Amino acid sequence: MNIITSMGASKTAILVLGSAGRMGVKIVEKIRHSQHCVLAGALDLKAAAGADIRRDIESALDACAAVIDFTTPASGAAHAELCAKHKKPLVIGTTGFDAAQLALIKEFSRSAPVFLSPNMSPAVNLTIAVARLIAAKLPDFDVCISETHHKLKKDAPSGTALKYKKHIQEVFKGEVPVTSVRAGDIIGEHTVLYAGPHERVELTHRAHSRDVFAEGAVRAALWLKDQKPGLYDYFDLLGLKNI
Repeated sequence: MNIITSMGASKTAILVLGSAGRMGVKIVEKIRHSQHCVLAGALDLKAAAGADIRRDIESALDACAAVIDFTTPASGAAHAELCAKHKKPLVIGTTGFDAAQLALIKEFSRSAPVFLSPNMSPAVNLTIAVARLIAAKLPDFDVCISETHHKLKKDAPSGTALKYKKHIQEVFKGEVPVTSVRAGDIIGEHTVLYAGPHERVELTHRAHSRDVFAEGAVRAALWLKDQKPGLYDYFDLLGLKNI
């Protein structure tokens, strides 16, 4: 749903699920200050104790053009089902999905577009494409991935580290170990190390603020609302599939 403002500009109405979490708070803030979208609703299971959150979400879906989800793997898969039922584009930034949950999300994406990305930073997704390219050009090097996040992050390795590994292993035949550290309030750091006999290359991305992920999630939602049903990620939005 697009909202026509008093100035005549059309803004995209976005529903945020998981709005009380670290990322949800940032995303709500970005939407409220955006020139391109408005907040259609902000729901969180923590703030809805004793309430029928599913009914609240279904009601809110009627008033939005896209949905952003930063909840839990189980909730994210359930929300994908609701969005498929209502034909609403869904951006999922949640990580930690198991194989069965991912299969469900893929199935639901046949009815409504789903944007699934463990990291909403355009820059980090570009480094994933570059990491794959380097691995293809240095087949005799050792490749290792390391990632560090705040001590409250539940999944390890991070979804971003696993995405690095997945894309590297498409072109690299050797083992790609991943090491994880959980400490302090570190937002997110990922390094891919390529080590040869006489040299090494280190490709590193460091997030300084969660704002970059919030901005990326909103950007994804604005892009996704114009797409056909299917499963998308930042490689589609940035045109990185052929790198």
